[in-house]
Amino acid sequence: MADPQRFEVHHSAAGRRVDQFLARKLPGHSRSFLQKLIDDGDVTVDGEVVRRSHRLQPGDVVELVVPPPIRADVVPEDIPLDIVHQDADLVVVNKPKGMVVHPTTHDLSGTLVNALLHHVRDLSGINGVERPGIVHRIDKDTTGLLVVAKNNRAHHALSDQFRDHSITRRYVALCWGRPMPGEGTIESTIGRHKKDRRRQTSQSPITPRDSVTHYKVVEEYGPASLVQCELETGRTHQIRVHFTERLRHPLIGDPVYGGLNKGLMPRDPKLRAVLAPLRGQLLHAATLGFIHPGNSEYVHYSAPPPPHMMKAVQVLRSHAGMDPDADGPWNE
Repeated sequence: MADPQRFEVHHSAAGRRVDQFLARKLPGHSRSFLQKLIDDGDVTVDGEVVRRSHRLQPGDVVELVVPPPIRADVVPEDIPLDIVHQDADLVVVNKPKGMVVHPTTHDLSGTLVNALLHHVRDLSGINGVERPGIVHRIDKDTTGLLVVAKNNRAHHALSDQFRDHSITRRYVALCWGRPMPGEGTIESTIGRHKKDRRRQTSQSPITPRDSVTHYKVVEEYGPASLVQCELETGRTHQIRVHFTERLRHPLIGDPVYGGLNKGLMPRDPKLRAVLAPLRGQLLHAATLGFIHPGNSEYVHYSAPPPPHMMKAVQVLRSHAGMDPDADGPWNE
């Protein structure tokens, strides 16, 4: 990563917005580029992430990291993909654990985009060479269904549905304990954490945005529960934040939001043997439904959880005296 740049605010710049201040200090970068750095948490004032409209005071220290540019020549890579559906307008992919959706400064290869460029001949060019066809994202360690646009018409139509919150998005997850009540709606604002740029938060966030998650407990196992979540909005880390900060039941394996807390681990050795090694939230995008941009008909796709999550479900079911191979909400 590039070294941070630091600027001290003098009296002549007092009261100036931080984005305006940086635009003067760094004339080689556009203001929109600098605003994106601020929104992404790459700019701090006296060690705290701020909004682009933050007004500076004399003596403030502004620090930022300007990431190196992402290479324009994203290379197709022969990475196996689980393609659930493909037609002239779109591709539906079941993303595996550990795969980043598009190249970043930290992940220049091995991404879903690298794989798509190898497997799919044509993709929408709306998002440029780094994110061709990408309409939405899920986290690196979250698994499940994504729709990718193959032409600009499809891209616009799908983007409109995501913007209008008319897409059906159902997730299944394993969380510690049993959320109470067993069914409900979580509403909050979510935005960047003030001090930790890796995290989102619902507690006094930077750049807050409304978020709504509908959830219900599907199966109870004692130390853990299988839950189904339906997103009304799609904020970054939304389910993970809501379950940790609002319900106080973090997702099993979540390394950022408390899912690796040793105090939550059950004593039963069989459960510990399966659950303790897990790294990465047990969260799976199981159902995706939308109006197809080609024929205006509603289409619906589903995918079961990956093997590491299914193994955890089966062990927890056996522990609770349930049929380990029973159907689950991912078949709906």
